[in-house]
Amino acid sequence: MVEVNVCIGTACHLRGSYNVVQAFQQQIEQNSLHEKVDFKTSFCMRECHGQGVAVSVNGQHYSVEAGKAREFFCSTVLPLTE
Repeated sequence: MVEVNVCIGTACHLRGSYNVVQAFQQQIEQNSLHEKVDFKTSFCMRECHGQGVAVSVNGQHYSVEAGKAREFFCSTVLPLTE
C-alpha cells in the first residue's frame, strides 16, 4: 500500500493544494488504485519550503506544483503501485 498525504494547510492551500488533491484523486480513479493507494489530506505537515504543495509519499516529502500534480503522480506514485 502506497501512503500519499497532501497538505491542505493555509500556505499549501494558497499554492494550489485543491488542484493537487483533484489531480491525485483523478489518477487513483482512472488507474483503479483504490486498493493500492492510501490517499489522505492533512493540515500543516511542517514542510512549507519550496514553491509547491507539501506532499508525502511513503514518508518522503516533496514539493509539488499544482500544474505538475498529474505528472508527479505518474512518475512518483504510480510506479510504486506495480
